[in-house]
Amino acid sequence: MSRDQSIATAVAYLANGRFLADLTRRVAIATESQNPARRPECLRYVNEFRQDLAKLGFTGDVLGNPDPRGGPLLIARRNEAGHLPTLLVYGHADVVAGMEGTWSNGRDPWRVSVEGDRLYGRGTADNKGQHTIVMLALEAVLATRGSLGFNVVVLIETSEETGSAGLHQICSEHRSKLKADWLIASDGPRLARDRATLDGGTRGTVDFDLICDLRAGAHHSGNWGGLIANPAVILANAISSLVSETGQISVRGILPVDVPPGVMAALGRIELQAESGGPELDGWWGEPGLTPSQRVFGWTALEVLAMTAGTPAQPINAIPPRASARLQIRYTVDTDPTGFMQTIRAYLDENGFGNVAVVPKATELEWGATRLDPEHPLMRWAAASVQRTTGVEPTILPNAGGSLPNDCFADLLGIPTVWVPHSYSGCCQHAPDEHLLTPLVVEGLAIMAGLFWDLGTDDRPERF
Repeated sequence: MSRDQSIATAVAYLANGRFLADLTRRVAIATESQNPARRPECLRYVNEFRQDLAKLGFTGDVLGNPDPRGGPLLIARRNEAGHLPTLLVYGHADVVAGMEGTWSNGRDPWRVSVEGDRLYGRGTADNKGQHTIVMLALEAVLATRGSLGFNVVVLIETSEETGSAGLHQICSEHRSKLKADWLIASDGPRLARDRATLDGGTRGTVDFDLICDLRAGAHHSGNWGGLIANPAVILANAISSLVSETGQISVRGILPVDVPPGVMAALGRIELQAESGGPELDGWWGEPGLTPSQRVFGWTALEVLAMTAGTPAQPINAIPPRASARLQIRYTVDTDPTGFMQTIRAYLDENGFGNVAVVPKATELEWGATRLDPEHPLMRWAAASVQRTTGVEPTILPNAGGSLPNDCFADLLGIPTVWVPHSYSGCCQHAPDEHLLTPLVVEGLAIMAGLFWDLGTDDRPERF
């Protein structure tokens, strides 16, 4: 009975086919949360996951979502002793659209294809493969020691890809069931493929539309060009007033205030590099004076996600009556998001764009920003455990650049959180050819088994 034996057991789940069998079974369930017709598949997934957990001594309930836009959830618990600390594990079973027919080499998104060191399939990286790694690591520790040495609560939702509708309410209403000392979960990509990353939190998101709607219908561009205003031109200029041609945000009221010097210093020491197969980094883009890591982990990003005017698929000789764009703000805990829309409205008015409407999305689907101090005892303990397993010091990020519903856990439930991602930036997440790398599966199984083994010893982090 040893830590090494537990890690070896976990790693063997890939070699002996157990990991692939579990992943294949789960990927085959088409849990597209953006497609209401797939809601029964989401229910099927959490029911089957509950049965898998029951084999490990978990008892739990599948819950209906209090928000009609959300899918079912699973809360399951394994209690070993009342005096022991409790770990909360989170994962999401839902995926984005499968995009059938667009994958390379005729790949089926609902079937795992093993090609070299890549496991292709929708959800392999986001998030079915990652929470499968977590659960098999727990199983390996249990098989080795006979017990975990701590209690575990597992929360699986099926609405993350549509903004985790209903999750805040579930966490509030079931606070006693979800009570825990720490959260350790896996989602998102590593910063670099060859080094483990520990994320202490996430940036928050606010989505909104800019709309310039000038008249009832389109008008011939030959007869009316130069005589009537073009909403597409106005909208393009409105956006360019918010963000410069080099990506610097001009509306300064949405930027961070008083970022802790220690956070910016820690981020400044992290070097970002483009992954093979991913886009090259544009060093000239973004806030001047900041390093790339500071821009993506310590600063605000204002991005245009989509724009439309007229009929792009079949342009006609007419001035469109309306133009719209979906924009997104990613922000850190150093910024107050409650004033974003008012700030942008005032800025557009000051710059002559009173005819551009600012329309926020529903606030229930936004994720708040969270951060864990890199020196927090849980983070330092987790980093030591990972280094003991891999022999390499992990990269520690106070918060990831992306977003997750971590505010439900860190803020609402008051739990310190550490995220241990097992994917990489070139995984084609949310696109055709999504895949998981088998070397990261091997290391992920080892890392998580090491963390869970250490959590069951006297060397566990203090409780908060």
